[in-house]
Amino acid sequence: MAEEILVARDGVVATVTLNNPAKLNAVNASMWRRLRTVMEELSVDDSLRCVVLRGAGEAAFAAGGDLEEFLTLRDTLERALVYHEEWVASALNAIRDCLHPTVALIQGACIGGGLEIAGQCDLRICGRSARFGAPINRLGFSMAPGELTGLLALAGPALALEILLEGRILGASEAYEKGLVTRVVDDEQVAEEAYATARRIAAGAPLAARAHKKLVRRLTAVSQGLTLEELKASFAFLDSEDYREGLSAFLEKRNPVFRGR
Repeated sequence: MAEEILVARDGVVATVTLNNPAKLNAVNASMWRRLRTVMEELSVDDSLRCVVLRGAGEAAFAAGGDLEEFLTLRDTLERALVYHEEWVASALNAIRDCLHPTVALIQGACIGGGLEIAGQCDLRICGRSARFGAPINRLGFSMAPGELTGLLALAGPALALEILLEGRILGASEAYEKGLVTRVVDDEQVAEEAYATARRIAAGAPLAARAHKKLVRRLTAVSQGLTLEELKASFAFLDSEDYREGLSAFLEKRNPVFRGR
């Protein structure tokens, strides 16, 4: 079986690749767990200057999570808390907390979990055909608190609600105008520009880059703490008919019919 998270290195720049091209790099449970480990290992490597995150191929950065797993790995509150708080949120936090600057190289679909991963990177470089969004309103469930925190930090409350309430997919130009991405270039130039960005970062003083990451996070920090009961309540959708309908409709490739219960 091929490695689902690839790590390569070119001098002081490391590349982490989401490698599930048969499913447009949809991120499954083992990938979330491995991504956390990889990012933590890279973070303690003082010889690095920058980390680039990307998806395998050109069709997608990542087209979301692997929804087929939800039927067995997050079908109860206990399993959902492990899946989202221990696996997904921990991986996202490892990206956010990486000692080194991170650059997302985005081609194609950057949806759901893909948007969450890219959103935790320091910079996002995308092609003109890239697409962004989190259309989980069509699946009958809400974004987990540990994941919504990152989207809020990147997009702010107004844009986060627009993305989640409408479920609309944004093109690259609109994503740039609304601050979701750092730079938009022609599709064939995405990799070149992302690695040029990484080299510019690597040419600077690493201690200054690391200090700037910490200072920006500290100076923009907002308390996001939830009580345990609030956290559990955020997964109430697991018992709803709408959630079962949304997931079934997705797997059966049909339009869902939601009834608000």
